[in-house]
Amino acid sequence: MRKILLSVVMALFLVTPVSADSSLKEKGKEVGEAFKKAGKETGHAFKEGGKEIGQGFKELGKETGNEAKKTGRPVGDWFRDAGRKTGDAFKQMGRDIKKIFTDK
Repeated sequence: MRKILLSVVMALFLVTPVSADSSLKEKGKEVGEAFKKAGKETGHAFKEGGKEIGQGFKELGKETGNEAKKTGRPVGDWFRDAGRKTGDAFKQMGRDIKKIFTDK
């Protein structure tokens, strides 16, 4: 009887630490899975946020481009007019110089 009781007690001592290890391992797995899930969710959130930011920059770029076009046209017109006036002034100056030398 003593041998049987001793074997049962030893068996309980051997099983108890294993169940504690199993519980600890299970908790560790749960924590690991939680970190993994949190990492995935964080990555997804960054990805979505990046898409939204990229879309915002895209829209801002379009608006800026349109405003630059609107501003660029009057500036371009001014340069074209200034160039024409400068060209006309040089042509007139050439005529006047020619007139000075040919009237003698």
